[in-house]
Amino acid sequence: MDLVLFDLDNTLLAGDSDFAWAEFLIGKGVLDREVYETKNVRFYEQYKAGTLDIFEFLDFQLAPLARHKREQLDAWHAEFMDVAIRPMMTAQARALVDKHRAEGALMAVVTATNSFVTGPITRAFDIPHLVATIPAQENGAFTGKPRGMPAFKAGKIERVEAWLESLGLHMGSFDKSWFYSDSHNDLPLLARVSQPVAVDPDDTLREHARLHAWPIISLR
Repeated sequence: MDLVLFDLDNTLLAGDSDFAWAEFLIGKGVLDREVYETKNVRFYEQYKAGTLDIFEFLDFQLAPLARHKREQLDAWHAEFMDVAIRPMMTAQARALVDKHRAEGALMAVVTATNSFVTGPITRAFDIPHLVATIPAQENGAFTGKPRGMPAFKAGKIERVEAWLESLGLHMGSFDKSWFYSDSHNDLPLLARVSQPVAVDPDDTLREHARLHAWPIISLR
């Protein structure tokens, strides 16, 4: 059996769900445009540059979840899926997931974006497992803080290893291990698998992939 891990934003999706969720809430008037739009863009640029402080960002990203009831958040997310996410789910991405599913691989999405945003997206791809940053809850309500290690940079390795351990497995349990990603932020996990694949990569990852003879593909 193979292990197949997919980054989500700008990899399986032709766009960034994290950025799009904030823009969606701004568009609905849930978040103040003047305050949040500038911060949303700033954090996204920091992510692309590799300078993002993940905990500062999570304070920004998770705070809106704590201000609203779960029923309202779920209703907004269902609309978000229709207007923002499904158009980002390309036929090429679906075909890649279907190929690995048909081969019997153990598949998971591994993403820094929080599990409230990414859980429904992962299910829409019919991928059975999600390794993501976890927004903490108390009595069913979000606290606005993360729980445990964020699934970001080397944190993705820690979270993947903990998930596999919970299944009685480890990275060496598989004939081949794959990780598909667009971002140089994912170089730690890409270096841990036997089959790293750069997907529509940023310039830093593209050059790294070229130097190490990693496959470079497009899902657009």
